Amino acid sequence: MPMKGSGSAEYEAIDRFDGGVGWLAYPDERMQRASHALATDEGVWLVDPVDAAGIDDLLAEFGDVGGVVVLLDRHKRDAAAFAERHDASVFVPSWMDGVADEIDAPIERFDGTLGETGYRLRMVATPLWQEGALYHEEDGTLVVSETFGTAEYMRTDSERLGVHPALRLLPPRQSFEDFTPERVLVGHGAGVHEHANPALGAALSGSRRRAPSLYLKTARLFLAN
Repeated sequence: MPMKGSGSAEYEAIDRFDGGVGWLAYPDERMQRASHALATDEGVWLVDPVDAAGIDDLLAEFGDVGGVVVLLDRHKRDAAAFAERHDASVFVPSWMDGVADEIDAPIERFDGTLGETGYRLRMVATPLWQEGALYHEEDGTLVVSETFGTAEYMRTDSERLGVHPALRLLPPRQSFEDFTPERVLVGHGAGVHEHANPALGAALSGSRRRAPSLYLKTARLFLAN
């Protein structure tokens, strides 16, 4: 019998596709923290997960949990809780500092590919935080925790995918220039599943030009409360 999840939050399923599913543990929160389960031949891999009541029933649709992945240095979230509950390890990029010591679970470092899952790790070139992206070349799935998002505060009204406000003036274009994704899964908001590659290109090419309008929109959003 699958375990139910120990979180108290209700969740909303998002980003369902043949290769997995995502969820928002607190659908009404402004940050729109998104978690993902990637279904592979090596089991289900959880990316930056936030716990929620009943979430393990959703995960069980795709198989047993094979591991938990942290792609952003401040996205430890509930990685340890999931790892303990599913008797799995937490996988942290080999070059990511200050994360492993703060996770009370078995840690495995990785680089290159994530086991035999087909997902390849790419370091995102930004001096503001430590972030990795996962890309599956065969099915075109790109997973990015922080550089891109679809939450309201991360994109202008004309964008389907937006660059994080802190990176708007100097977006890490080179980190993504050789990717041609069919879908982009993000750490804040629902992913982009249609015309994802044009959306990615537009987000990067227009990042600086649209920065002023995004900053104005974001200020209005947060000052409203």
